Amino acid sequence: MQIALLFIIPFIGTALGAAGVLFLKNGLGRRTEKAILGFASGVMIAASVWSLLLPAIESSSYYTAASGFLIGIAFLLLLDHLTPHLHALSSSPEGRPSRLSRSALLMLSVTLHNIPEGMAVGAGAAITAAEGGSMTYLSALALSLGIALQNFPEGMVVSFPLYREGKSRLSAFLQGVASGAVEPAGAVIAFIAAGLVSSILPAFLSFAAGAMFYVVVEELIPEASEGEHSNAGTVGAALGFAAMMLLDGIFS
Repeated sequence: MQIALLFIIPFIGTALGAAGVLFLKNGLGRRTEKAILGFASGVMIAASVWSLLLPAIESSSYYTAASGFLIGIAFLLLLDHLTPHLHALSSSPEGRPSRLSRSALLMLSVTLHNIPEGMAVGAGAAITAAEGGSMTYLSALALSLGIALQNFPEGMVVSFPLYREGKSRLSAFLQGVASGAVEPAGAVIAFIAAGLVSSILPAFLSFAAGAMFYVVVEELIPEASEGEHSNAGTVGAALGFAAMMLLDGIFS
């Protein structure tokens, strides 16, 4: 039940955030969206360092952590090139050409974003469950809560573009909730895979860190700093980084 809780918490964060489309009549302002994206960036960078890379280094070596980190980046880079998707604040799809609707492309973009987060939670849970693991359950809980914290505003960033694309509020909410389903699924897969080969647990942690880092640098930071009000994204990133750092410290 404790492990299952780690998997469910980030999904709850996404669902609560997506519910914003049901209650906020005028949607999110551009400055608010940038602050939200910046906040998510800060949380993910801090989680990559304190909750993933440092435990990986403690359990193995800098070489293992660096190798897993780069492989995680390469994995997301490959998915980014192969999967057709559309970022929420972009007008041009990326990845392989397709005839999918804009709403479907938006959903695929969110799925790509959530994969490394689910992997991070699953890897953290696996190293917690391993005998003599360098990560305590409270540290894994801090990681899960941190990802849920940034999933809450991200749920809004997912559901509102779908609503603006013509979906009803209920449909946008349900699709926003569905976008978070990949996280517990990815967490379970990563947990099982890492448990089968416990010797590569540190590599799994650093792999997830690299995948999260790729999402931040390739997607979140550019969208948060594009055009006007880029300072809102910068302030949001600082607040997100500090929040995750404190959360990890409190639960350590």
